Amino acid sequence: MATLVLLQGGEAKPYPLASDRVVLGRQPDCDIQIDDNMVSRKHAELVADGDAFVLNDLGSGNGSYVNGKRITEKTTLKNQDRIKLGPMLFRFETGAPAPMTSVIDDVTDGFDVSMDDADESSTIVGSVDNSSGFGMLDVRPDAKLKAVIEISRSLAGTVDVEKLLPRILDTLFGIFPHADRGCILLSGDDGEMKPAAQKHRRQHEDSTVKLSSTILNKVLNEKTGVLSADAASDSQFEASESISNLSIRSMMCVPMLGLEGNPLGVINIDTQNPLNQFNSEDLDLLLAIAGQAALSYESAKLMASFMAKQKQDNELEIARNVQQALLPVDLPQAEGYEFFASYDSAQAVGGDYYDAMRLADGKICLSFGDVAGKGVPGALIMSRMSSCVQNTMSFVLEVEPAVTAINNHMCDNAVEGRFVTYVLVILDVENHEMSLINAGHMSPLIRRIDGTVDEFDEETIGIPVGVLEDYPYEVVSRKIEPGETVVLITDGVDEAMNPDGELYEKERVREFVSNSTPKAEELGTALLADVRKHAAGRPQNDDITIMTFGRNPL
Repeated sequence: MATLVLLQGGEAKPYPLASDRVVLGRQPDCDIQIDDNMVSRKHAELVADGDAFVLNDLGSGNGSYVNGKRITEKTTLKNQDRIKLGPMLFRFETGAPAPMTSVIDDVTDGFDVSMDDADESSTIVGSVDNSSGFGMLDVRPDAKLKAVIEISRSLAGTVDVEKLLPRILDTLFGIFPHADRGCILLSGDDGEMKPAAQKHRRQHEDSTVKLSSTILNKVLNEKTGVLSADAASDSQFEASESISNLSIRSMMCVPMLGLEGNPLGVINIDTQNPLNQFNSEDLDLLLAIAGQAALSYESAKLMASFMAKQKQDNELEIARNVQQALLPVDLPQAEGYEFFASYDSAQAVGGDYYDAMRLADGKICLSFGDVAGKGVPGALIMSRMSSCVQNTMSFVLEVEPAVTAINNHMCDNAVEGRFVTYVLVILDVENHEMSLINAGHMSPLIRRIDGTVDEFDEETIGIPVGVLEDYPYEVVSRKIEPGETVVLITDGVDEAMNPDGELYEKERVREFVSNSTPKAEELGTALLADVRKHAAGRPQNDDITIMTFGRNPL
């Protein structure tokens, strides 16, 4: 037999549906009489339809609800459906009548908070200014101190925001033992208030909570706490469906103000108990609690952000170490030659790249590049470039087929917009000759023994690596005379900026190289120091990489 179970006063009272039509209402001759002035005389009926029952609203003033939704036509009921007529909540059951049971406290897991816009012009019964975030400090200071200590102790050590909010509601229900419902709304990224936590004192309570947009807007815009001593019967809320349908006898809504005074969210609690309504002192007490809750919430968010940042920093430190491991530990040694390289990323990891290795035929390969972009994206491309060069130069000994293979590999599954300006040099230390291909990078600077600076023709510079497969790069060759030094830099050098916004510039690089020593290591070290001197403490805006090599003077 189907049963309608009334959930009221902490108990569940069953009404077996013995006939094919059962009328519910306030009138004494109804099959199930509901003694409440918010229920119509003949509010609704349950009609048998085969093995099922259909709920039909009989034109009631406050409507009939199934699972939180108002019905406008006959609705077939399913087992465990929740029916609300005015303030009265029923559960529809198919099978044996439910026994009398006690109802225990419970925090709901899933819930819905909806806004009622029916009465935007409603006035508020009472409000308390909350400009300080803690209400009026001279009102019940002893009770406030006790409540703040209690909620501080309850929230101590909680850095998980998802666990923090239910604890706030648990503590509120302890401080306000006659509260029946409570919910917390938090400001989302779009500035809209979104439901974040909810608690019902009775586990069979309808999980839908409706808030008056009139009250919410006042709380947020004026940063005040709002109190209604008897919202259900207050004529000011007659048009408010969220008040009338839930039989809120007394409600309080207060803002959670952050350190800067902006509302982080709101706390709303209400009671259906007409004998224990909230008063202005309760409202001021809730404001004090909301102030501490807001501070705890902000602290939890800051701690979560700090922990996330710390984790990210640790991961970046690991990435930095991995990237450093991709750079050569030692540069090649060759009689009569000197080599130098330095790498300083603007961030934990960077997109500049260099490598140096001895080839199988005794020649020396020098690889130098700058990935478009810096940081993690640039570092990922750099690591791929490093692996590609290492693998290619293990089998290819000539500069032209090597760059073609590297370019084709980087073009395969290339990330859009992530190309590499690149120079590959193969140095013959026996015949003192270098062959190179320049793929979109600035020309190497060659310091002659007399201090003049030579550069390769711009027409020999091809497009960056990773742009066009099978691009025909031009090979250029040059003898290295005694005392000549070759300088390779990335744009982090000539674009280094001082506090006044002035660039170091390429011309200053040329001038410095011209006036410097022909010794490769001394020249590279001095150039880096001069760039740092120019920056005068201003943080790098790009990676700075320098490679120098040259033939010692006779």
